[in-house]
Amino acid sequence: MSAPQSAARRTVLRGAAAIVGASGAGAAVTACSTETNSGYGSPAVPTAPVELGDAADVPVGGAKLYRERKLIVSCPAEGQYKAFSAQCTHAGCVLDKIVQGEGNCPCHGSRFDTATGKALRGPATDPLPEVPVRAEGGKLIAG
Repeated sequence: MSAPQSAARRTVLRGAAAIVGASGAGAAVTACSTETNSGYGSPAVPTAPVELGDAADVPVGGAKLYRERKLIVSCPAEGQYKAFSAQCTHAGCVLDKIVQGEGNCPCHGSRFDTATGKALRGPATDPLPEVPVRAEGGKLIAG
C-alpha cells in the first residue's frame, strides 16, 4: 500500500472510530435518561383521584407497586393504607420493583422504604412524596 493510500485509510478509520464512539456515548446518555423510564415530564403524584384496583391486592405488612400509575401502596395493618409516588426523587425514574420492603430505582440504584417513603440508599436523598389513599367499596383510590 502506498503512503497516500495508507494515510487516507487511517483518516477513514479514525472517522469511523469517532462515529462509533459518539454513538456509544449517546447510548450511555440514553441509558441514564429518565425519559426512557417513563417518569420524566409527568407529575410525580396524581392530580385527580385514581382507582388502583382491589384493596386486597396489597398484602398486610407489605406493599404493591402500581408502576403504570407511578405509585406504591403499603398496608401496615389490616384496612390501613399508605401511598407514595413511585417516581425517584433523584432523577425522576419510575421505580421498577419492590425487594424486601424496598422500592428500587432502575436508573441509579436508589432505594426507598415502601412503608415510609424514606430514601434508604442514594443517590436520592429526599423521601418519596406521600399521596392520599383510601379504601372505598373494596377498591383503593389514590389522589
